Amino acid sequence: MLKKRILFSLLLLVMTAYCLGPLLWQFITSIKPTVELTKLPPLLPDRPTIGHYISIFTGHPFLRIMGNSMAVASLTTLLSIVIGSLAAFGLAKLRVRYKAIILLFILSVSMFPPIATVSPLYLIIRALGLRDTWWALIITYTTFSLPLSIWILTSFFREVPDEIYLAARVDGCSPFQAFYKIMLPLAAPGLFTTAILVFIFSWNEFLFALTFTSTASARTIPVAIALFPGLHEIPWGDIAAASVVVTIPLVILVFAFQKRIIEGLTAGAVKG
Repeated sequence: MLKKRILFSLLLLVMTAYCLGPLLWQFITSIKPTVELTKLPPLLPDRPTIGHYISIFTGHPFLRIMGNSMAVASLTTLLSIVIGSLAAFGLAKLRVRYKAIILLFILSVSMFPPIATVSPLYLIIRALGLRDTWWALIITYTTFSLPLSIWILTSFFREVPDEIYLAARVDGCSPFQAFYKIMLPLAAPGLFTTAILVFIFSWNEFLFALTFTSTASARTIPVAIALFPGLHEIPWGDIAAASVVVTIPLVILVFAFQKRIIEGLTAGAVKG
């Protein structure tokens, strides 16, 4: 038993180091003076500096770009949760014909690789006059995140006993009233889990953001960091500092809602 605990602890330490290694590497790089950036492995700098952090906020419109990413990710998450929860409730609790076919059709949207759809989507976005706007990204991200949202939330709504929904209907609730007064609170762990996943996807997405935006007025963080390199040099320190800064909101978000996320991921795993 003792050997198993030691082995498990060692395995846990290895996995933790593996997951945190890239972030630690980036942090060490971000506080290195420029002359020490080429040292490998990234040993601790002799004189740590915050110059790279100052540089990304003074030499680039980074606050504006972070605001763009926050707005796009938040609005995408809101739309995905609202539309996804309504669709999932209908598929889980209402009498809808061909539910399996509908769900399969919804999931088929996520089967196409983004690179195969970026060209026609670009033509549509340009024809609608939405290029280089938040809405070009919000609409696209919502479309590609809805299959995941609907799939997860349908599973959560199915876990709620049908008797609860039927009792609400007997008590005089309309289907919509039963949805937002009864079903949504009971499916809260699933809503939080889905929201976190959609937010992270929208925050980190690169291909569509690179294609549909061209100026800092709508550009998001992944594209802005990718455009840091100049003609003759690559500012590794600035890139590392920016990577650390943009990771912090996600870390805070996950730690703030970790209880809800765990509830959502483990819901339905154990049945009485």
